[in-house]
Amino acid sequence: MGIQDLSENTLLVDASPEPSLNEELANVTDVVRERGDCDVIIDFKRVDIVTSSSLSKLLKLRKLLMDCNHTLVLCSVATATKGIFSVTALDGVFTMVLDQAAAQAAIDTQTANMRF
Repeated sequence: MGIQDLSENTLLVDASPEPSLNEELANVTDVVRERGDCDVIIDFKRVDIVTSSSLSKLLKLRKLLMDCNHTLVLCSVATATKGIFSVTALDGVFTMVLDQAAAQAAIDTQTANMRF
């Protein structure tokens, strides 16, 4: 996984497959806590499955970001992985988009809506 600054206020996370994903999500949460002023895009292009532990960490990261009026967007989520989100009824909880450009657009829209 790599965490990089996509823009001044947005982190891009290139997620690794399980079992590394679980630990990496904990690292992303730590980075967000330290920064406190960013949105997060997690690119799932290399992820085939998501464990319950990783789902829990995603939920905690989402809550942390929401509490600070920031956004978490998942992109490039494979069909099988979307199925995991659907079976756990989390497909309506997380924002999932096609690619990084759509993820940035979703963040921009959310940020604009928060201003009003």
